[in-house]
Amino acid sequence: MALINPHINFNGNAEEAFNFYKSVFGGEFAKIMRFKDLSRPEFPVAENEANKIMHIALPIGKNILMANDVPEFMGRTNENENRSKISISAESKEEADKLFNGLSAGGQIEMPITDSPWGSYFGMFRDKYGIEWMVDFDPNYKGKA
Repeated sequence: MALINPHINFNGNAEEAFNFYKSVFGGEFAKIMRFKDLSRPEFPVAENEANKIMHIALPIGKNILMANDVPEFMGRTNENENRSKISISAESKEEADKLFNGLSAGGQIEMPITDSPWGSYFGMFRDKYGIEWMVDFDPNYKGKA
């Protein structure tokens, strides 16, 4: 079965955000590439962009959370967009609480994590980097969508 791996665009703080996510999820980065790693005479990289993240990947279970910084010449990404959320299916209420509390620290809680009318333990928030998340534990699925 194919896996879906979310990819996030940042305005220059991808590394900071991913160090925060790593502190919550644990693990190690599978890959970190900076724009300077791609610099060539035919593809020069501006000095102010050189250390920004071209690609970063954090394995989480069987999935990978990926991101990059958007180069300034491409414009800024909208940090208030609300078209998508990253959904986490936890394997227990305890794991759901740990992830919800860790990732929402410094952010804005949209819906506190609690038992939902549809039978799962559920909450939503926007983290301190503007990324929207949903955390869910459904005892019928135990972390399996």
